[in-house]
Amino acid sequence: MAIRGRSAYVLLITTAMVLSVTLNLRLLMNSPNAEQLFNVDDTPFQNSHPRWKNRDVLMPEKTHNSPRTISARKSQDLQDFIRAKPTRIPEGPGEMGRPATVAKSEEDEMEKQFKVNYFNLMISNKLSNDRTLADYRPTGCLKKTYPRDLPKTSVIIVYHNEAWSVLVRTVHSVIYRSPRHLLEEVILIDDASTKEYLGRPLEDYISTLPVPVVLHHAKERRGLIGARLKGAELAKAPVLTFLDSHCECSKGWLEPLLDRIARDRTTAVCPVINQIDDRTFAFVNSTDVTHVGGFDWNVIFNWYYVPDREKERIGHDSSAPVRSPTMAGGLFSIDKSYFEELGSYDPEFEFWGGENIELSLKIWMCGGTLEFVPCSHVGHVFRKHNPHKYKNTTYNVVGKNNRRLVEVWLDEYKYLYYANQPDSMKIETGDISPRVKLRKDLKCKSFRWFLENVYQESHYNFKFTGVGQLKNMGSGSCLDIGKAAKHGSNEFKGKDAVNVTANKVELWPCHDGKVQLFIQTDKKEFRYMHMCLDYNVQFSYPFLYECHGKLSNQEWIHNLETKALQHPASNQCLDIPQAGSMIPTMKDCTGAPSQQWEFIVRFQGNISPEEIT
Repeated sequence: MAIRGRSAYVLLITTAMVLSVTLNLRLLMNSPNAEQLFNVDDTPFQNSHPRWKNRDVLMPEKTHNSPRTISARKSQDLQDFIRAKPTRIPEGPGEMGRPATVAKSEEDEMEKQFKVNYFNLMISNKLSNDRTLADYRPTGCLKKTYPRDLPKTSVIIVYHNEAWSVLVRTVHSVIYRSPRHLLEEVILIDDASTKEYLGRPLEDYISTLPVPVVLHHAKERRGLIGARLKGAELAKAPVLTFLDSHCECSKGWLEPLLDRIARDRTTAVCPVINQIDDRTFAFVNSTDVTHVGGFDWNVIFNWYYVPDREKERIGHDSSAPVRSPTMAGGLFSIDKSYFEELGSYDPEFEFWGGENIELSLKIWMCGGTLEFVPCSHVGHVFRKHNPHKYKNTTYNVVGKNNRRLVEVWLDEYKYLYYANQPDSMKIETGDISPRVKLRKDLKCKSFRWFLENVYQESHYNFKFTGVGQLKNMGSGSCLDIGKAAKHGSNEFKGKDAVNVTANKVELWPCHDGKVQLFIQTDKKEFRYMHMCLDYNVQFSYPFLYECHGKLSNQEWIHNLETKALQHPASNQCLDIPQAGSMIPTMKDCTGAPSQQWEFIVRFQGNISPEEIT
């Protein structure tokens, strides 16, 4: 009996080992880091990896038969195995979000592959599809609980020729870090990719996953905006969640987003976006919401520190949602019906650009709220260059989108955009009447309301008489930013904004260029973007200096009768340059023609000159 018992035990152990090997082999055949096994050129199926030699499994050569897949009947068994025994090696490269490296001998090849997607493809291919991440949430988040009956979401991911490893890792992180009852589906919108591994091999791969994954192949490129609109159209869930195709969701990322929408369907929410280093794929640890979104003079999104007034509003609670004027646009959740009520994205926007600012303005100006949620963290690979090309056009695609945006939503403040981008006025907007009607029907507030109540820190937050030129009546020349114009491309950032000697203004023949366009504000400033005409008696010339809003050296009174441009702090007036110079001077006010200036308004503002004199 003992011998028979031992034989049964050995048979049982042997059977278990065979089953384990079989399941591991199935997993190996259907869930590799595929790009690690293939060349990175346009023919990814020319397989040279010895592990896959003569195998006709996931990515065969073009002449082979279609790849085998796991049947739907067995898919759940495989997924149970994946959950019980993850493919990752806990101490493997990049685990816990740590940086990964390559051997010295691989560095040349690494740099070559980097140019394929403008992130470190070799490092990405070394990482597990299910790599572990640290818990990046503030400690206050760990105490929060959420209702089980939160609304479901459809996660929409758009890609074009994306690397296999980052795309699959994005999908895996969504599936395995989301409560199953809250995830309706994952929708992959293929924006006309040309890589073959993103065709049938991807279709076969996603068929093994434990949640419905819808894959839509666009026949021609629509760009991010059009592709997302298609994803929203296909979505079944009441909440839309948009992610880029090079993300990693961390633990507990979904519930906090859905909870905010469940409380108020007009709240759109963004996770805290952790940077994934494009070189090492390290997860840059940021627990709190340190920045919120704004935009610059070109209506391009930028980050700025959470203002003190917002910190006070939330009681300095690092786990509380933080209001933001704008969203970056790549990662957010929104109620589907509310998204549609807001007109979704402008259907005439092309490819990419401006859609995030337009949606942000609609949310705030039409009665909604936009938040960053610190209890939700998603990593994102920020690339310094875009590896993809858009269709050839005879116009600036982003410029067209932005022009439609400012014409519909910025009211008279659109002229501040035109002052910095005068050439954009040559771009045809197309028919904007449906968007104007949408704004009217939604009873949206003014852009001025948005500045005063939501985005008080904006460079746009002032009233102004107009945008125009300061023309000297004696010489006929116009005030010009002169040699400081070399800073215009980077908008006088950092030290450029406070470099007095480099930012001297000059007097030049009048022309239509933006370097002669100044904004007269209700704060008695003459602005060039966020730089103000300034004068300090220790210097003999006026210059541009970063606006501080405290009057003093930046206060100028334009006398509408005498035409003098007086500087109250020095009790002097702006005068023409000395002989042989182009730099205007400051002299005692005499009323001479050389001290008479006309402000020639090109774009009308929202207050009259009499209101500030």
